[in-house]
Amino acid sequence: IVVNNAILLVDQAGQLVHSGMSTSDALSEAGRRRLRPILMTTLTTILGLLPLALGIGEGADAQAPLARAVVGGLTGSTLITLVLIPAVYSLFHPETKKNQEEESR
Repeated sequence: IVVNNAILLVDQAGQLVHSGMSTSDALSEAGRRRLRPILMTTLTTILGLLPLALGIGEGADAQAPLARAVVGGLTGSTLITLVLIPAVYSLFHPETKKNQEEESR
């Protein structure tokens, strides 16, 4: 789930950069456009695992630690996707002089 979210976020930012946006504006816009789908995907998975993570139901005691680990991993990796991936993208795709000159016009 998280890898697909990161790929879609980077792809959206790349498309916006190729359409003429600056890297920083493209990252902001891509984050704004992809925020809701990323959160919806993650939250539905977490809510689906919640009964298992809380140990509700027959035999849930054995599976609860696994469900808690998945919920924790999804939560942390979603935050990384929304914060760290755009930061790393901006490191590898810095603003060029051409983009900065076009913005100053």
